[in-house]
Amino acid sequence: MVDVTRIALAAEHAVEGSFARLGRYLAFAPISSDPEATPRVAELAEVLRADLAALGLSRARVLTLPGALPCVAAEWLNAGPAAPTVLVYGHFDVQPVKGEAWSTEPHALVRKGDRLYGRGSADDMGGWLSHLVAIEAWLKETGSLPCNLKLLLEGEEEIGSPNLARYMDAFPDAFDSDAMVLTDCENPGVDIPGLTVSLRGLLEVEVSVTSARSDVHSGLWGNVAPDPAMTLIALLARLVDEDGRLKLARRAIEPAWLASSREVPLNAEVIRSGARLLDGVDALPDRDLSPAAWAWREPAVTVLSTTFPAPGTEKNAIRKSSSAKLSLRIAPGQTAAELFDAVSAELRRDVPGGLAVTLTSLPGAASSWDYVAAGPAFDAADRAYQIAWGRAPLRVGLGGSIPFVALFGSRFSRLPLILNGVIDPDTGAHGPDESMHVGVYTRTVKANVHLYAELATALAKTPVVD
Repeated sequence: MVDVTRIALAAEHAVEGSFARLGRYLAFAPISSDPEATPRVAELAEVLRADLAALGLSRARVLTLPGALPCVAAEWLNAGPAAPTVLVYGHFDVQPVKGEAWSTEPHALVRKGDRLYGRGSADDMGGWLSHLVAIEAWLKETGSLPCNLKLLLEGEEEIGSPNLARYMDAFPDAFDSDAMVLTDCENPGVDIPGLTVSLRGLLEVEVSVTSARSDVHSGLWGNVAPDPAMTLIALLARLVDEDGRLKLARRAIEPAWLASSREVPLNAEVIRSGARLLDGVDALPDRDLSPAAWAWREPAVTVLSTTFPAPGTEKNAIRKSSSAKLSLRIAPGQTAAELFDAVSAELRRDVPGGLAVTLTSLPGAASSWDYVAAGPAFDAADRAYQIAWGRAPLRVGLGGSIPFVALFGSRFSRLPLILNGVIDPDTGAHGPDESMHVGVYTRTVKANVHLYAELATALAKTPVVD
């Protein structure tokens, strides 16, 4: 019998040494949304290919398609035909940092206490690196893995995975597996692991209000001709309640789910810290729901931008039109069309002065995702986390939208999808001073060691006898 606890201990001892590797990867600054960074994304892909080969994985290769940033794939398939094949997915591209006020160098790994700072530290390089440390411990200690394993690292997740479906079509063998572990998800606390089972979708809408054929003098026509900017403000205010939350198309929350969601430690203190609120600014009141229900299960709205005159463009005129781009988060089980229709009906209803209101759905919509994490693979994950964290993971949701999750869910609906990661409420992903908690990372490494063993047993296949 293999002593999995001994392997997990070896992996834990390797954690500190893995930080140098993480820092080396972060230094590439592989910003997928920046065309000037495209060479760096490709360079890191080649480095990852070489590192995976050196780790002992076979068929380590850079996958490419015309017009797409690369993916990196590797595998270890020596566990035999009776053992399941587990795919581990992650992404190595990162968000831009331009315009953000970092207290550390964003593309270097800087340790402060129990946190490691750097763009991509938790989202998502730390997520999949936790698997590499676990894999390396298995191979060093035993020369093998308990299951067959495939690794797929994507280079354009942060721009919405626009070509991931093409990669699935072009390289089906890189995805063929019996279970999938998708990194890039959040834990509800540094001491409480999470298993993500729902995501809100994303819909962006442009709202335009027009009153005239041209701008006109505000001194001559103010108070007698309507101002589209003021009308737009009034219309947008219709969308939200007294707390500033979207009041349209809300979903009924199942009482049992609502009760269980109160276990999630998303309290006012966590919200204030994670959302970087100023002193004296309060989190929104719970009302009749839990914070988790508001953040994960209800639709939401944010103003992305407006055409209100910017500093330096002032003139004493009533502008002929005004517009705003809105980001709408789609609740699990809700469709983009349902939410668009609700917003459209509200903004077109009884428009003051009869101004022309148009709504346009913008490209890049992402579907919501809702999932029942039950069955042998999830029992295996619970056991692995119970050993490594001292408790099974909470079934949690994410308020954000991750297009690749919905894609995996639709393409591989018959397979168990285990969504884990190293993000926590103070990570600050997509913002300044993104960081990863060392304890979360360490426990995730240990959980991954046990997860491979537990999945190997739970999903073992009956050998074919000739």
